[in-house]
Amino acid sequence: MKRTHLPLNALRVFDAAARHLSFTKAADELAVTPAAVGQQIRALEDTLGVVLFKRMTRNLELTPEAERSLPALRAGFLQFEESVRLLQDGQGSRVLTIAAPRDLTAKYLGARLAVYARSNPDVRFVISAIEGTPDFTQANLDLAIVYGGEPTEEGIHGRTLAVETLVTVAAPGADDALPRIAHPGDAMAPGLTVSDAGLAIDTAAAGLGSAQVPATLAAADLAAGRIRQVGEPEPTADAYWLIAPTPQWRQAKVRAMVEFLLG
Repeated sequence: MKRTHLPLNALRVFDAAARHLSFTKAADELAVTPAAVGQQIRALEDTLGVVLFKRMTRNLELTPEAERSLPALRAGFLQFEESVRLLQDGQGSRVLTIAAPRDLTAKYLGARLAVYARSNPDVRFVISAIEGTPDFTQANLDLAIVYGGEPTEEGIHGRTLAVETLVTVAAPGADDALPRIAHPGDAMAPGLTVSDAGLAIDTAAAGLGSAQVPATLAAADLAAGRIRQVGEPEPTADAYWLIAPTPQWRQAKVRAMVEFLLG
C-alpha cells in the first residue's frame, strides 16, 4: 500500500482497541463513541482485506495476523513521534536564528535581544552577520533584517522595522566642519572610509569626522552622549526590514520576536 493511502487514523484506533480488547475502552481513550471505533475497525478490515478481531460474546480477541502486526505498528508510531520531535526541535521555540548586518547587531539588535532574553530566559539566539538579502534556501534562518528598499524576492515577506531617517553625527564638542566619514551606505564623502555605518559612528565619536547614518543605528549612542546630532534629520526611502519566507511567519517564535521588535 502506498504511503499516501495509509489509513493512519484507523490504525491508531486499531492499536487502542488491541490494547484494551474493548471498543468501549478504546473509545474512552480516544474521546469518541464505541460505534465510531467499530466503524473505523470495519473500514480498516475492508481496506486491508483481513479480519482483525474475533467478536466474542463478551469480549474481543485478536486474530493471529493482527497480533503479529502490532509490534511493527507500534514501532512505526514511535518513529512518527520521534520524527515530530525532531521537526519541533529543529524549529523549536528555544532557538531563534537571526541574520542581520553586523553594525545593526552591534548598535541596535544586541541590546534588544538582551531585553527579550530577560523575559524569555529559555530562548537561545544564533546570530549571523549578513550584507544584502540572505538565501533562505541555503541558510537555516528563522528571520533576517536587511537595509534598503522593500524586498521583492519571490516568496519573501517583509515588515518595516522602523520608518528610517538619516542623521549626521559627530563627537560632542567637535567642529561641525570636520570631514565626512564615508561608509557603504554613504560613499559620497571624501577622505576617511570605513567598512560600515556602525564603525562610522564609532569613528565620529573618536573625533575623526562626521558621519551620516540611519537614525536607528545612532539612537543608543546619541542617548548615551557619545555623539551629538549635527543639523536636521534627512528623509530616506530606505529602511530596515524584517524578512522571512512567507510560511515562516506562522512560527510562534518568529511572531513573538517580530511583535517584540515592533512594539
